[in-house]
Amino acid sequence: MTSHLKVHLKPNERVYINGGVIKVDRKVTLELMNEVVFLIEGHILQEEDATTPMRQLYFIVQSMLMEPKCEPIARQMYEQSHLALVQTFKNQDVLAGLADVKRLMDRGRAFEALRKIRSLFPLEDEILQNSASTTAALSVA
Repeated sequence: MTSHLKVHLKPNERVYINGGVIKVDRKVTLELMNEVVFLIEGHILQEEDATTPMRQLYFIVQSMLMEPKCEPIARQMYEQSHLALVQTFKNQDVLAGLADVKRLMDRGRAFEALRKIRSLFPLEDEILQNSASTTAALSVA
C-alpha cells in the first residue's frame, strides 16, 4: 500500500518538486500520489544565508534536490564539505549528527538529510558563539 503525502501551501508560496517550481495563488493542499523529491519554500536556504559551514552543507544538499542536472558536481562538493566538517568539529553531538547525514545521503535520502542538518544549526550556532567569545577574551588579555 502506497502512502500519499499532503503538502499544505499558503497563498503565493512555492514548492520545488523534482527540480520544477510550482507557485500557488491561494491556499491549497497538494496530495503527492507517488514518491517525489520536494522542498517547500520555507525550508529553502538562500545562498546569502549560507554563512556557516553547516548552512553551506545544507545549501549544497538543497542544490542537489533543486537542480538535479547539477547533482554530480554538488555531490562532489557535498563529500568534500562533509569530510571537512567531520575533521573540524569536536562536539560529539555534531559528529553523530554528521554521521547520520552521511548514512542518509548514502541511501539517497537527501530530504531527510536536510532535516538532520537543519537540526544541527542550533548546536553549530552555540559552538561558533562560544568560539567567538573565547577568541574575544583571548585578544583582550
